[in-house]
Parts: sequence; C-alpha cells; structure tokens
Amino acid sequence: MSYGFVNFHVGPLNFDFDAFNGSLPSLIQNEYSWTKVANIIFLDAPVGTGFSYSKSQEGYYTSDTLSSKAIYEFLRKWITNHRKFINNPLYIAGDSYSGMIVPIVTVEVAEGNRARHKPYLNLQGYIVGNPVTDLHNDENSRVEYFYRVGLISTELFKAAKTYCVGEYISPNISNAECMDTIQHIAECTLKVCDAQILEPKCSFASPKPMGLKWGHKFFDDTLIDIALSSRQGPENWCRNSNYVLSYIWANDEDVQHALHIQNGTITDWMRCNKSLAYDYDILSTVFYHKELIMAGYRALVYSGDHDMLIPYTGTITWINTLNLTIADNWRPWFVEGQIAGFTVKYAHSIGDGLVFNTVKGGGHTAPEYKPKECLAMVDRWLSYYLM
Repeated sequence: MSYGFVNFHVGPLNFDFDAFNGSLPSLIQNEYSWTKVANIIFLDAPVGTGFSYSKSQEGYYTSDTLSSKAIYEFLRKWITNHRKFINNPLYIAGDSYSGMIVPIVTVEVAEGNRARHKPYLNLQGYIVGNPVTDLHNDENSRVEYFYRVGLISTELFKAAKTYCVGEYISPNISNAECMDTIQHIAECTLKVCDAQILEPKCSFASPKPMGLKWGHKFFDDTLIDIALSSRQGPENWCRNSNYVLSYIWANDEDVQHALHIQNGTITDWMRCNKSLAYDYDILSTVFYHKELIMAGYRALVYSGDHDMLIPYTGTITWINTLNLTIADNWRPWFVEGQIAGFTVKYAHSIGDGLVFNTVKGGGHTAPEYKPKECLAMVDRWLSYYLM
C-alpha cells in the first residue's frame, strides 16, 4: 500500500471528495488508473514512511543508497514469492524525490542481473515524473522557469543573469547586486503555489524562507495539521484540503485492518515522516541516467509544466548533458485531438533511448492534475507507440 494507491490518480481508487461529510472518506474507482495498462507494486519507501516499518531501530537510519538497496532486495523477494510475474517486463517508476531513487534502484537491478543474482528480474527501463535529479541544478533552474512563465520581468531576469552569473542558489553573499536581485525574485514568487502555479496557495500556508533555496521539503505536513483542526470551506479550497482525507482514511482502524497492517507497527500514519533519520547522500543521479541509457534501457521522463518545485527547465538541462541524439524533434503530443503537452525522443545506438514529455497544465505530480493525459502517455510509451 502506498499513498499513490488512492490519492495521486495512478492507482485504482480515488477519494470521493464531493461526498465527504466529515466521516470516513469513501472511495471511488479511478477510470484513469495506470493499473489498466500494467501490474503495479505500490511501495512505501524508505522504511518509516507510510505503513512501512523496521523490526529494529537501526532500520530507520537510512539514506538514498541504503533505501535503493533495500528496494532491490524487496523486489527480489517479491518476485521469488510471486513467480507468475517473473517474465513480465519490469519498469521502476516514481516522481518527485523518487527521481533520485528510481535510477539508483534501476542500476541496482541491472547490476544484479549482470552478476546473475537470483531471481533474474526482466528489467526494461524506468519512468520518472518531475524528478529531483541534481539538487543544485533543479533549484538553480527555477529562476529561468519564473521568467518563462511570466512570474518575473525581463529586466529582473537579465539582472539576475548579469549580477549572479547563473548562480542563484549559492551566490556570493558579498555581491550586493546579486543578493538584492534574488531577494526581489523571492518576493515576486513568495505567494505562488509552488506545486502548480495556477492553483490557489493555501491561506494557512507558512511562507517560504526568503531566498530561493527550499531544500528537500517538497511537502509540508504542518499545513495538513492545521487543516485537520480547521476544515477549509469551498471558498478557501486548496489542494492540501484534499490531502486531509488521506489522514482520516489511513488512520482509521477498520481501514488498517482491511489493508492487513500489522497491529503496533505504526502509531499515526502521516504523509511525510519528518522524524525520519535520512541521509541525502546522493547529490546527483545524472550519471545513473547516462549509465542506464548507454546500457540500452528505456526511459520515460515527464514534467508537469506548471510545477515550479522541480521545473521542466532543469530537467531539460540535465537531459542535454547526456549528449544523446535527437530521434524525434520537439513537437506537440495529443489526447483526443487536443495538445496534451510536448515531446522529444532521444536515441542511443542500443536500446530505445529516452523520451521526454511535458504535460500541459500538470503540476508537481502530473497524473494528479492531468490523469487522462498521463494514462495515455504511459500506455503509449509502454506499448512502444509514438506519442
């Protein structure tokens, strides 16, 4: 069971927000579930998130590297216990900070196969959405994104490039012109909803720290705590209001019993476990992407184009550093006759290469905002169809 199972529009169920009356939230079928085109394992990782737990205290001390190894170990055990799936094509997928973990896990699987670990996993490739990939580049790319979507002026963008010389996250603090420019940019973007720039920012949200460096905290459960104590009416709706339902549902005793959650393994289910002892020991996974593409594995990288947490500008930047050959030039892709975003395909001498898609109107977790379009996207890619 993973949070994405019922709330990010990838799994087979959604909450019925319209019917919610304060009691246990009801569930409805998701007509755009990715389970329509694939068998999916939803995994709470690292240990200590969601309903996952460790039998020892040491198990809760983890990192990018350790978590990736644990996921690979889990996959081997799962396939061993479910051998009817052993020949199925395997794709590792995730979004947001999973963008760091997915390529590492994929390399773990590939290396395990080369080392003839049993069971052999039929690895074909991986999928990442609005992926954290290079911690510095991802954050630094926001200034260009702000300019592209009209959040800052041409004059301000030019000043930033001139005074900061392309370094916006760790500028020289003695450079007064650069620091003043960054402060101005921060003031312009302070009250924009960072996960989807067109949506309302929660009225109960705490402002971001001044400056542009937001760190690893992509979701703030403090907002959920406030929302649980004072429900937001329709006139004050923001997306965090919807997330409240996941807390009520996942912490219900009957729900946990139905999900076969072992008694006593967790106290309170939470969307983000801020107490987790986690070491962010990998700063960039660009090398992992290059290694996988060079080895012939397929990759689908997609970005909701209204996300300013991990904007598409940064994703395109690191993809360009892979020095791949463009096989299908940048062009629109369509769903039901309407532009759903833009796509470009990169080739390599072996394998199917890398496909990059933008999802028009999508936010930080694109399938949550554009479920129909994202289902069409992943269905075509898994089927080796052109976008």
